[in-house]
Amino acid sequence: MKTFDVVIIGGGMVGAALALGWAKQGHTVALVEGHSPQKFAPEQPMDVRISAISKTSVDLLNQLGAWEAIKAMRVCPYRGLETWEHPDCRTRFHSDDLGIDLLGYMVENRVIQLGLWAQFAQHPNLTLFCPERLDSITGDERKRITLESGEVLEADWVVGADGANSKVRQCAHIGVTAWDYRQHCMLINVETAKAQQDVTWQQFFPSGPRSFLPLNGHQGSLVWYDSPARIRQLSSQTPNQLREEILAHFPAELGDIKVLDKGSFPLTRRHAQKYVSHGCVLVGDSAHTINPLAGQGVNLGFKDVAVLLEETAKGSALTLSQFQGYERRRRPDNLLMQSGMDFFYKTFSNELPPLRAARNALLKVAENAGPIKKQVLRYALGL
Repeated sequence: MKTFDVVIIGGGMVGAALALGWAKQGHTVALVEGHSPQKFAPEQPMDVRISAISKTSVDLLNQLGAWEAIKAMRVCPYRGLETWEHPDCRTRFHSDDLGIDLLGYMVENRVIQLGLWAQFAQHPNLTLFCPERLDSITGDERKRITLESGEVLEADWVVGADGANSKVRQCAHIGVTAWDYRQHCMLINVETAKAQQDVTWQQFFPSGPRSFLPLNGHQGSLVWYDSPARIRQLSSQTPNQLREEILAHFPAELGDIKVLDKGSFPLTRRHAQKYVSHGCVLVGDSAHTINPLAGQGVNLGFKDVAVLLEETAKGSALTLSQFQGYERRRRPDNLLMQSGMDFFYKTFSNELPPLRAARNALLKVAENAGPIKKQVLRYALGL
């Protein structure tokens, strides 16, 4: 039996970042992941899973030694953000408003994961079990983690970084508060007639928002929210059919496009009723999922990691009080962001004329809100 200070289940972006952080602090870490990310090659088409990485997340990736490797692969900086319902009532944010070079980067999830994994070899106290999956967790004082291969690990703590349907969360008997938004989200990678862009934008419609995320060169990622039936219909179309639908239903500023790739997923909200229980700790999507409206999902997960690393830096051993401190600090912020996105989402999906007029007026006022507008942007960026 192999023993560790902590076993992390899930080697995606958040789990890998936490594993690296704890390895750098001197803890013995086991990281269990079902499959390794596909290696990167510059000629590869871009993945449909894209994250808008904030400056705070970049700072964390820098501290972990992973950002240079990520940047050397493929990232797209963006400097502006626009949101509107009626074209004449827009709210615009720009990096110049805060006196910074950019708001963040659009990066493929796999590229972030690869950049983090590239650092593992520098830490002999970090052991990767891949391909491998969790079977069960038993024990009280010390946890026995049985993997599907039959191998047994032992640790003081188990961390669930295994996503929205976390098996660690189930093993720890932690409940969730959850609901379905009754909408699906479609991701579409496109080639754009327009040159390289550095503004991400979003327009609201009664059926859901439609967004553009700039990517490298003449490329972009489109996000289309709609009913499950509508997204299924769009997903079944040929690239040329989908292109016609996009040109008919997206704002004119998109310009002409060519469909390169597509994918879709349902929108759900989950929040674990506890982050710490029975020797298990939840981070990232295992603890909370959020409407992807503002692209904050992975940034919230990286905030979890940053706070955990701050708390565990206070002593040489991982302790319950450190993890409780993490929960006290992160749970209210995650709940605030979830609730804010839900309020925003529900407000803009209501077709009542008075409410529609009020929200467009609010966007117009927000455009000229000065210090308040800057503070909202700083909070969204984690500054």
